[in-house]
Amino acid sequence: QVQLVESGGGLVKPGGSLRLSCAASGFTFSSYAMSWYRQAPGKERELVARITGTSGYTNYADSVKGRFTISRDNAKNTVYLQMNTLKPDDTAVYYCSTFVYRARSWGQGTQVTVSS
Repeated sequence: QVQLVESGGGLVKPGGSLRLSCAASGFTFSSYAMSWYRQAPGKERELVARITGTSGYTNYADSVKGRFTISRDNAKNTVYLQMNTLKPDDTAVYYCSTFVYRARSWGQGTQVTVSS
């Protein structure tokens, strides 16, 4: 059973930073790509960043390039999202996700609010 548990969200002022974590279990973590998505109120869920398994190749949404960094620790079965220079438009629920056993799995999400 795939389990994804996010943590690290919160309230931060514009220009601030947060680091999200996602602890994974129920599959061979190092073999699978991991992604972060976000969904703002009234908007569709969008891909923020993705990192492949063993090679660690990354890609980002244009809106976060240069500000966000996705990384993973395969020894800890954990994927991270370092978010710097946060803007109010980054306010959303952030979800960890992976595609395993021919199905997409999601965490419960963690709220990130950027406001002064």
